[in-house]
Amino acid sequence: MERLKRLCKKIFFLKPLPTVLIAVPSFVFVCIVLCMEDHSALSYVAYLLSAYAMIVTITGMPRIIDAIRTGIREMALVKKIRSTPLGKRLLEDVVFRSEVTLHGELVINLLYVALNLFSGIRYRSAWFMALAFYYILLSIMRAVLVRYVHRRPMGEDIISEWKRYRACGSILLLMNQALVGILVYMVTQNRGFSYPGFMIYAMAMYSFYIVIVAVINVIKFRKHGSPVMSAAKVINFTAALVSMLSLETAMLSQFGSHQPEFRRMMLSASGGVVCVIVLTMAISMIVRSTKQIQKSNHYPQT
Repeated sequence: MERLKRLCKKIFFLKPLPTVLIAVPSFVFVCIVLCMEDHSALSYVAYLLSAYAMIVTITGMPRIIDAIRTGIREMALVKKIRSTPLGKRLLEDVVFRSEVTLHGELVINLLYVALNLFSGIRYRSAWFMALAFYYILLSIMRAVLVRYVHRRPMGEDIISEWKRYRACGSILLLMNQALVGILVYMVTQNRGFSYPGFMIYAMAMYSFYIVIVAVINVIKFRKHGSPVMSAAKVINFTAALVSMLSLETAMLSQFGSHQPEFRRMMLSASGGVVCVIVLTMAISMIVRSTKQIQKSNHYPQT
């Protein structure tokens, strides 16, 4: 068993450089095969390589991120920024950096709302309009957290943070119901959308990146003890899941338009998984925060 574990580690847990050298050519290869619509034995080789590349990318992403961070820290410009009080705080204070990031994420969310509204009206797409509504709810959650951090630093009033955490869980529960409705419509009407040109490949890389980073952050920031910070990372994870679902919908529309039943099956399965994950997170947030608030009421802080 130990030998098997060591073998699996050697095969699937690579160092940063081998991971990049395997992943990048494999992803380029499968993109070329998809563009050519090749259904020969070469396409199966491309699919197998891309599957392996995806596994080593996921397992190797923490090492790649650490290597990139180490390289960035040694840059002359970064050292100069760190020499200033604000730069040092931004680079070394996790809580402060999260507060700054939260504001940026709210702005990006609002831009996504505007982009999807424009696309929905321009292309008369129910999917883009539904995404706009979804990102509006995400923006509301982020606005709740941004408004809180304007009033007091994260980690100062834990009970107030748990109340915001519960509010985000409640909004997430509402969002999940909206997502279920969107998926039912997409599956029953067999509707979809596609990105123009090679944009779908850029969206694929971006979607995989934000999912990996979101998973790492959800786990990483639980230990910091700030419910507001944890809620922000859960919101990021939810946005990443929806991004992956959008990517799948676009890829099925672009490459699987001649197989409507397969598209329905895949969208139903993956959409169901995403809805269950979001529902579980929402209920967990509500239950966990309610317990913490009740515990505080029984044992008030002195």
